[in-house]
Amino acid sequence: MNSGLLSRLGKTLLTGTLALYFLIVAFNNIVDYETNFKFVEHVLSMDSIGADAHVQWRAIRSTQLHHVAYWTIILWELATGCISGLGAMRMFFALRFKDKFETAKTLSIAALWLGLLLWALGFITVGGEWFLMWESSVWNGEASALRMFILNAFALLFLYLPDAEKESSAR
Repeated sequence: MNSGLLSRLGKTLLTGTLALYFLIVAFNNIVDYETNFKFVEHVLSMDSIGADAHVQWRAIRSTQLHHVAYWTIILWELATGCISGLGAMRMFFALRFKDKFETAKTLSIAALWLGLLLWALGFITVGGEWFLMWESSVWNGEASALRMFILNAFALLFLYLPDAEKESSAR
């Protein structure tokens, strides 16, 4: 197996792994809805940060809006997982052809950008900063979000890297 093929296989498997991750997370959020719903509910309600915080006006205390926010997260995870999975399949079927692989990875790149935005915008920016999730000792998912942001970012960077195929020299 040449180095270019090995590189493409690694990119495909990493993308497939992230697709599986997003799909499992979405599945778990659907079948065990209440567990993470409580997390979303507490973060949006801002009920576990200091009572004297001068930003309590940001809190969302509507249960209906909590459900809307949670379903938005679940659908975002599901879409990211499905698009990543489809992208990984396209990459897999184009493994042996460098040019076709470059075209095939476009869908995976889009999916990983969706994943990055979920972690950076949804969890770190909105949840972490706007709703001050970082202040909560119980309902703080910033470390997990950062971990997944970094994993997504590395996978995305790997997809942007060109394959290093060795040229065979004629003797």
